[in-house]
Amino acid sequence: MKNYNPIRSAPKAQPFKKGDLLVLFGELFNRGYANGLVEEAEKQGMTIVRATVGRRDENLNLRKLTPEETENIPKPFINVPLEAGFDLEKDQSGKTPNDYLKEVKLSEWKNAAVPKESLTYCRDHARARFKKQTQDFIAELENLVQPGQHVHFAHLMAGGVPRTKIVMPLMNRVFKGRGDRYLSSREFWDSGIGEFLKINFHEVTAETFNILVEETTALRNKIKSDGGTTSYVAYGYHGTDIIINNEYAWQSYAPYIQGWAKCGLEDYSTSWSKKGIACCVYNCPEILTNSSSIFQGIEVPLYNLVRAMKKEIPNHPLTIKLEKDCRAVLKNPDDLQKIFDTVDAFFKSPEIAKTSVYEGWPQHSTKEQLELTLGTSDAIIDLHRDEKVLMTGSLSELIFRSCGHIMLHEGAKPAKPVAWIGHDAVVACLH
Repeated sequence: MKNYNPIRSAPKAQPFKKGDLLVLFGELFNRGYANGLVEEAEKQGMTIVRATVGRRDENLNLRKLTPEETENIPKPFINVPLEAGFDLEKDQSGKTPNDYLKEVKLSEWKNAAVPKESLTYCRDHARARFKKQTQDFIAELENLVQPGQHVHFAHLMAGGVPRTKIVMPLMNRVFKGRGDRYLSSREFWDSGIGEFLKINFHEVTAETFNILVEETTALRNKIKSDGGTTSYVAYGYHGTDIIINNEYAWQSYAPYIQGWAKCGLEDYSTSWSKKGIACCVYNCPEILTNSSSIFQGIEVPLYNLVRAMKKEIPNHPLTIKLEKDCRAVLKNPDDLQKIFDTVDAFFKSPEIAKTSVYEGWPQHSTKEQLELTLGTSDAIIDLHRDEKVLMTGSLSELIFRSCGHIMLHEGAKPAKPVAWIGHDAVVACLH
């Protein structure tokens, strides 16, 4: 597994000073990975600089947040819209890429496409717009930086699904389609619409990181000359280690079409690291959040975090409490073992093995594999008392917390430009 750099233990705590800055490059939403990073930074007495992607007005123009929208956002807060991507950017003829798709019927999607010259024009102009937004953001940030501070930049940008009605029904079929509703992710990805997504995902997920590091060069040099330091971290996904056959082993979810953009993000981090910049993309364990819910089945590995806890710290109060909490949300508390057996059967299946090959990542789905993934997810959820109150809630919180700890302390002086946080590393940070 070339270039696979798993973190196996809790990092050494960094001596952050009161007033050191955690700069959120992107908007902080509820129930996401970045909340763990913010909580850890607050514990260290750091100042959190918050940001926004902005909002669209009635004419779809990008705008700042209003005073009413910002009143509950903790300060300091930089109200410069950091929305990336180009689906609402106008081309030479005044049309957005979305405009070319708005009349497309579901039965016609295979033949739909945005003209290549429009994609290129809109991408380039949106990238220039984002660079200007980033420059404006940095100009305001500079006012908050004091000599001798450590400034830790956290890249929170991800996604890039075009806001046009034809896309979501297709993506639902790609990620949740069974039987006649199954849509091959490869077929979708190789289509004209897929090409649009591919480029937009890259702009949002990867290019924004490159622009952040590039545009902060002057500020970074100033911080260094004033006795301070900088570091950059970003959130990746590239599979992670969980317990399989009582050993930690790498596995991943398919189809993860955002994976190519995540690889682009890793490439930028590697490139900047070679130039002496302290930066790292952290590939985090699977969780279930508002933004990941479209990927039904991505949460299946998450249940095995309980087993990692029982393997590493079996008698720890946190392990005892976690197991108790997990059993409490099941119809039958003894069904916890049934969940483990179901997860084992899932990872032992040939269908899942085929789409969990590190060297081939990211991988497309097969009909059989997606059927098994969705069926396994449904079977486990059905063992819960309430499908809105799952074990995944408590488990995700632990992963937020540990990833935040690692991405702050290891991320201040990262050993590698790309790293993996598996379940063993998560447990190591919890005690």
